[in-house]
Amino acid sequence: MLKQPVNRALFDEVMVPNYNPQQMVPVRGRGSRVWDQEDNEYIDFAGGIAVNALGHVHPALVAALKEQSDKLWHLSNTFTNEPALRLAKKLIDATFADKVFFCNSGAEANEAAFKLARKYSYDNVGPEKHEIIAFYQGFHGRTLFTVSVGGQAKYREGFEPAPGGISHVPFNDLAALKAAISDKTCAVVMEPIQGEGGVIPADPEFVKGVRELCDQHNALLVFDEIQTGVGRTGHLYAYMGMGVEPDILTSAKALGGGFPIGAMLTTNKVASSFGFGTHGSTYGGNPLACAVAETALDLINQPELLNGVADKRALFVEELQKINAKHEIFKEIRGDGLLIGVELIDSMHGKAASFLAAAREEGLMILMAGPNVLRMAPSLIIPDEDIRDGMALLESAVTKVLMAENA
Repeated sequence: MLKQPVNRALFDEVMVPNYNPQQMVPVRGRGSRVWDQEDNEYIDFAGGIAVNALGHVHPALVAALKEQSDKLWHLSNTFTNEPALRLAKKLIDATFADKVFFCNSGAEANEAAFKLARKYSYDNVGPEKHEIIAFYQGFHGRTLFTVSVGGQAKYREGFEPAPGGISHVPFNDLAALKAAISDKTCAVVMEPIQGEGGVIPADPEFVKGVRELCDQHNALLVFDEIQTGVGRTGHLYAYMGMGVEPDILTSAKALGGGFPIGAMLTTNKVASSFGFGTHGSTYGGNPLACAVAETALDLINQPELLNGVADKRALFVEELQKINAKHEIFKEIRGDGLLIGVELIDSMHGKAASFLAAAREEGLMILMAGPNVLRMAPSLIIPDEDIRDGMALLESAVTKVLMAENA
């Protein structure tokens, strides 16, 4: 069967216009390098938005996928399978959790978490305890429920009426949460670091205070670790460095190292409310996905790799500071581990997309976290040489943007 030749123009012809991808079309990757249709080379600081935690085409993940592909692809949840059970056991052994629910994405994991929180409170208190509190600028997915819990109104616009019983308070503002929480609150939902909202870390004392307020009001604490989980901060999950444990945790992105998978983790006590038939996913726990994710988890959950994240972050920050010493363009460097946010100075607010485009032209792939923040979420094992080479490209991009601004 002949393959139809494709290019970027075909996207506009055949795809729903909810995305506006770059003009170049990547066709292959290796480690932290990517090549497009014209064989132009790029250094990848984006990591598929914190997904490719072990880079592109990691040989161990490829081997796991190939091995499983010769055995079993899909069964449905009428049956279980060995890869799903092995992965679940390893996640439980490595975390606070007693039970796991598998799905296909972060949004699905969060959908399950929010449904479970309400069901648990319904079972143990009653229908009046259904309110969910989340935080402004938070992001939890694009289903109608998750986009409603997310604290960015622009993602809900045009899709109302949104599900009710959801409110938002400012992030890192414990007094505001204290004023909002009540005995009707079934859950407080938060990201340890707000990713899409600007790479804003939660203050340690704030996190502890949120946990205490949840305990006082018999509310569940839900940690959305879609972006911070699976080694991104130098801990397997970010909560492990915060001195608190959630009641429910969601994971996706890096969990599959690039293969779609999501997971919701929780305790025996809470999991009991998801009895037979209460929730499901046709593809959740797919053998292919779980086999790849098990290998990714094995590789990432190693002290040498996790401890190395801090060293690589330090190199990123050092190189960013060198660029800033020359150009005075960055207002703040924030985040944790290899989830890095670089806020532009006030006079450059709204111009993040210009830096993104210029970086691409230089051969560097980076991200945005809103119009004012450059975001980087590279492979956790990106070579130091690639970091330095990528930063040289970023410096060239910054120079070109500033020259254009001053022309």
